[in-house]
Amino acid sequence: MTSYPEAGPKITISTEGGTQPSWSHNGRELFYRGPQRQIMSVDIEPGPPLRAGRPKVLFTTAYLAIDPEPDGKHFLAVKTPPAAPQAATDQITIVFNWFEELRRRAPIK
Repeated sequence: MTSYPEAGPKITISTEGGTQPSWSHNGRELFYRGPQRQIMSVDIEPGPPLRAGRPKVLFTTAYLAIDPEPDGKHFLAVKTPPAAPQAATDQITIVFNWFEELRRRAPIK
């Protein structure tokens, strides 16, 4: 990792590699997919100089992708679709405010 927009010293986050980096909403934690399907977390201390803590395993998952939620405690995950005899889909549906939709379609009397 290096500072932006000005180039600064590079900081090693993981010596074992990683993919799918994602920042926490407060910018003080970096999440990434580590080896063995692990979701890793590294505490970040901003400032000059920027400092990174030691990576720690949060959990292991087979989900395709993860994204931290604003509360810092939950993740949105994309699950691997089950094997299908026909062509697989590349579509995802996200429903917001589904309780309101449920109340509209099935009102409590």
